[in-house]
Amino acid sequence: LEEIRKSLPENFEQKETFIEPFVGSGAVLFWMIANYPNIKTAVINDVNTDLIITYKAIKNDVSGVVNKLKIWEDEYHQFNADADARKVYYYDKRTLFNSRSENEITKAALFIFLNRTCFNGLYRVNKSNGFNVPIGSYKIPMICDEENLHSVSDFLQRVEILNGDFEETLQHVEGQTFFYYDPP
Repeated sequence: LEEIRKSLPENFEQKETFIEPFVGSGAVLFWMIANYPNIKTAVINDVNTDLIITYKAIKNDVSGVVNKLKIWEDEYHQFNADADARKVYYYDKRTLFNSRSENEITKAALFIFLNRTCFNGLYRVNKSNGFNVPIGSYKIPMICDEENLHSVSDFLQRVEILNGDFEETLQHVEGQTFFYYDPP
């Protein structure tokens, strides 16, 4: 982030719109919003529908996401002494996620659950768009970081969230606009 700060234009304080066409983790977005209060509009986009569903669910119903994660965290931690049961639980959640049949709150909670319990927090899908990362070896992973989720939700209230081709973000250029491109 320090390297990004050094690369910002000298007159960045006058920028009114921030657009990140390949948002991924959102680290730059959240840093920009926290450090540059003159940003009136922020637009994020990603082609990863699962990620965008998660951002939207956190923005629109963080309590629903938190409630699901708390339940799953308690259930998952009950299996600390039983690696086989823990594995079954993880793979059941992965199968449910891959069904893509649940409501958006459940899909978002599954996305976060898998990220917190899979191998190295990876996100990888196969040709059929099936999440295929194996279970991780974390002893007691923090699955529900409630305080952080509420903070993210607060930040996202100022953000327009898009899901599609990065070129569609051009429609949101308004006044002084700064694009941050971190392409895949």
